[in-house]
Amino acid sequence: MPNQNIDPLFQLIKSLTPSEKRHFRLFSNKSGSTDDLKFLQLFDALEQQDTLNEEKILKQVPSIKKAQLANLKNNLYKHLLSSLRAYHATHNLDIQLHEQLDYARVLYNKGFYQQSLKMLDKVKVSALEYELPHIALTAIDFEKLIESQYITRSLSGRAEDLTQQATEVSNQIAQMHQFSNVALRLYGLYLKVGLARNQEDYDYITAFFNENLPPFEQKGASFYEKLYYYQANVWYYLMIQDFKACYRYAQKWVDLFDEYPHMKERRPMLYIKGMHNLLNSLYNLLYYSKFMQVLQKLEEFEKDPKRRSNANVDTLLFLYIYTNKINAYFLSGNFTEGLAVIPGVLKNLEGFQAQLDPHRMLVFYYKIASLYFGSGDFKKAIEYLNKVIHHRNTSLREDLQCFARILNLIAHYEAGYDDDTLDYQIRTVYHFLGKMDNQQQMQVEIFKFLRRAGTIAPNKVRDAFVELKDKLIAISENPFERRPFLYLDIISWLESKIENIPVQEIMRRKAGRLK
Repeated sequence: MPNQNIDPLFQLIKSLTPSEKRHFRLFSNKSGSTDDLKFLQLFDALEQQDTLNEEKILKQVPSIKKAQLANLKNNLYKHLLSSLRAYHATHNLDIQLHEQLDYARVLYNKGFYQQSLKMLDKVKVSALEYELPHIALTAIDFEKLIESQYITRSLSGRAEDLTQQATEVSNQIAQMHQFSNVALRLYGLYLKVGLARNQEDYDYITAFFNENLPPFEQKGASFYEKLYYYQANVWYYLMIQDFKACYRYAQKWVDLFDEYPHMKERRPMLYIKGMHNLLNSLYNLLYYSKFMQVLQKLEEFEKDPKRRSNANVDTLLFLYIYTNKINAYFLSGNFTEGLAVIPGVLKNLEGFQAQLDPHRMLVFYYKIASLYFGSGDFKKAIEYLNKVIHHRNTSLREDLQCFARILNLIAHYEAGYDDDTLDYQIRTVYHFLGKMDNQQQMQVEIFKFLRRAGTIAPNKVRDAFVELKDKLIAISENPFERRPFLYLDIISWLESKIENIPVQEIMRRKAGRLK
């Protein structure tokens, strides 16, 4: 029996809104054929189930035979997509333009060449106006086909116009792809290795960036050329840890949507992503007041009744608003207060499970664990760190996996686990560090300290913490050694141990200086 978690039809049906379901029933009732009746019966049976059970469906709808079920499910899936396409067409210009291209093809096939050309010209104008050059080029190519095969009008000047348009749009698309390819590859590299760990990483990332990024002319550049150029720069400066430059390009990314306000409606996901990267830059710069202003702006966008709402947009808004709400608690040092958001986060993580990728899930678990750690609930911190540590794809975000293990080891130490348990955790961290391509000094020093922590005399513990803190502060002066401190504020933890006060008290004290 198919697993309901991976059956595409069941997933699609369970994702439908009430209005989408109503539209589908009206859409399918138009012809009143026997096949349509079976589709609706199958749809109703699936829609009523919480867990997919095909045997129950066959009993519930006797007119559907077991041998027919697979084909009916495939056809129902196609009908649902057709219904959704029609339902969402009014809010998606690209769907409307593709539909008009189809109409132009029908008119062409009927021999109505002038009507077809008129429709293609409208498609082209709208596509260029709303920054959809791929659709514009399809329309231009179709126009060229008709003009080259049929005498529809005088070609004097027309051939040159079409040729020039095709060249300009093709160059624009090629430029867009060059920028977007660089941005995407840098993002993929970031997910794999995180920030630059040493001079070798820095040189490799910089060489890749300089060799692949095409020349950029601000004047005359299209919306997408600017967007992908800013994206590439955001990823580059983030990876080399130039957070001020990263902030500047993230701000340009967001400002671009103020320059092209209609694109917030047309491409809301890219706007939301830009806001998140701006917030991430401000978080790395510890710019608390500006961070809170931008977060408020993102929350206002989420509450705007006029904004477009769909599963993708709603998922990203959840991810980025709650990620940055948690970051705000980190910046302010209010870890215990931040625990209040966790139930809502977990509920939404379950609700958006089909739309979430593993990387984002792991980041959330790490942040939840950090909230619990900062509030002093070390056992709950360990619970969520284990979700990161035991994830089946350990190659994803090796840096995150590493710091989860180190924080887990510190949490075991703080929770007062016995020597055997602590020894096991030490061995697992040692094994993981041994497999890493590049260990950093901070990781090594923390590990060395925790490995000998059990042998330090009680009256020497405070001195040992002071010694470790001094070592780590010296290490943090090296630009390439600062990266681990972004994931794990070990200095604040050491200060809490030295002063014998909760770590969030230390963080609040520092936050007071930020505000």
